[in-house]
Amino acid sequence: MAIYLGIDGGATKTTCAVSDGTSVIGLATAGGCNVIRLGEARAKEALQTALRQACAAGGVSTAQIEGACVGASGAGRAEVSDVIARMMAELMPCRVHVVGDIVIALQAAFGNGPGIVVNAGTGSFAYGRDANGKISRAGGWGFAVSDEGSGQWIGRTAVGAVLRAQENGDKPGLLASIEKEWKTTSLNDLVQKANASPPPDFSALFPVVLLAANSGDPVARGVLARAGNELAELTKSVVRRLFGGPGNVPVAMVGGVFRQSALVRQVFYNQLAGEFANVAVNPTVVEPVLGALELARIGAGGK
Repeated sequence: MAIYLGIDGGATKTTCAVSDGTSVIGLATAGGCNVIRLGEARAKEALQTALRQACAAGGVSTAQIEGACVGASGAGRAEVSDVIARMMAELMPCRVHVVGDIVIALQAAFGNGPGIVVNAGTGSFAYGRDANGKISRAGGWGFAVSDEGSGQWIGRTAVGAVLRAQENGDKPGLLASIEKEWKTTSLNDLVQKANASPPPDFSALFPVVLLAANSGDPVARGVLARAGNELAELTKSVVRRLFGGPGNVPVAMVGGVFRQSALVRQVFYNQLAGEFANVAVNPTVVEPVLGALELARIGAGGK
């Protein structure tokens, strides 16, 4: 029985899956493994933890793995993929194929076919490929200037929204929730934390915003609705550049923001459907780690 291993390495979460070629037999998650943001030591620790736990769950050893693929944020650049490849070579004996997170997301969603993957995790981007292999992307240029609709964007936007509400004489429930999460005791403390250098991890506020939105908080719901709109705008840009002719345009959603927020998904879908009748959004959020498993199988010569 052939054993394959795939890893989806993000900024805040690393997911590792082990497969027997038919089904997933082991799955584990660890912290983020983004080399640029976290450094090599923390990235390697996350990769090692996810790898060890997934193998233990599947009842296999690294020596049994015939093919492996890591799709990681930033690994589209050689200076990052080379570091991850070196780390993985120290952790397991088989050859490990290292690619960018976009590659495994496309594979999971469409195989070799055309379509657009829209990622909304800690960061965000829309990335498409047409039937001729032409590619186009929108967004994903980093937290400071881009990543609209991402967890980071949502957290930052939520802080701004509660401050504006406070200026208008309101005191939204979301404000108290953010103050509790950040352990601030005054508006001034909150402002100082938001403007600290280095900046706080705004993506850690996404669960707070989600909980408030699900409880009916209008400010939180407004932030998530804006996130859905922003993600739709990224996607529209790629649709216009790649799919100008007739025929359906497959779109797949990826990432924790889509997975956890029905409101973001609904606004995203409505905005796309309102402009493009031929866009077909997969209602199930795609798991990129399955694309990594498939590329591991292909790379090892699996049928």
